[in-house]
Order: sequence, then structure tokens, then C-alpha cells
Amino acid sequence: MRVKVAEPDAIIDGGRLIVKVKEMEIGLFRIEGKYYAWRNVCPHAAAPVCAGAIRGTRLPSDVYDYCYGLEDRVLRCPWHGWEFDLKSGHHLAPGSDAKLRGYPVETDDTGVYIVLRKRN
Repeated sequence: MRVKVAEPDAIIDGGRLIVKVKEMEIGLFRIEGKYYAWRNVCPHAAAPVCAGAIRGTRLPSDVYDYCYGLEDRVLRCPWHGWEFDLKSGHHLAPGSDAKLRGYPVETDDTGVYIVLRKRN
């Protein structure tokens, strides 16, 4: 099932839109010209993760070296600060297997669509 959630180019690069689809809140993000859709539920404590700050983060580096990266690509949960890569949905803590629940996004001249999978 494909659901239209926005007009073409309704979201600027680095921006977001939180939409309701089938009683679920889904965050739609535009990163480097591509759209990503994530369920607005943090896997840690069910917080409204998509309302969090979008920024970069400190990358793994040697002791006393601080390397900043992933600018405008990291979503930070507003409740406990968990950080997620907006492109992959993965939690950035080393060794973590936590991930945001994502949905495919399709775009064409008529709009931006989230594709919901059918459940058996």
C-alpha cells in the first residue's frame, strides 16, 4: 500500500515532516536529496524520536582526538539522547543492534509516498 504524505519538494534538504499514516506517526526526512521514513518510536523507551534534534556527532577517534562528522544526518532522541543515523536508522553506540523501524519511500512528480508492507 502506497500512501501520499507530501507534495514534491515540500521538505527542504535537512528538514523533516511528521505525518500520521494508519494511526502511526512517521517521520519523513530529506537528507542529501533523498527521503527516509522512520516510525516515530524510539526503540529504547518508545519516545517520539522523530521530534529530536538533527545534527552531527563525534566519530570514533583516538584518545584526545575529537572528530566531528555526519553533519545534519544524526537524529537525537529527545528523551534520553540516543543517536540514530538518519540514512540507515542504526543506533550509533558501538556494538548496539538497536534500529529505528523504517519504511520505503517513493517519489514522483505527484508527491512523496510511504510504502506500507502488507501483514500476513
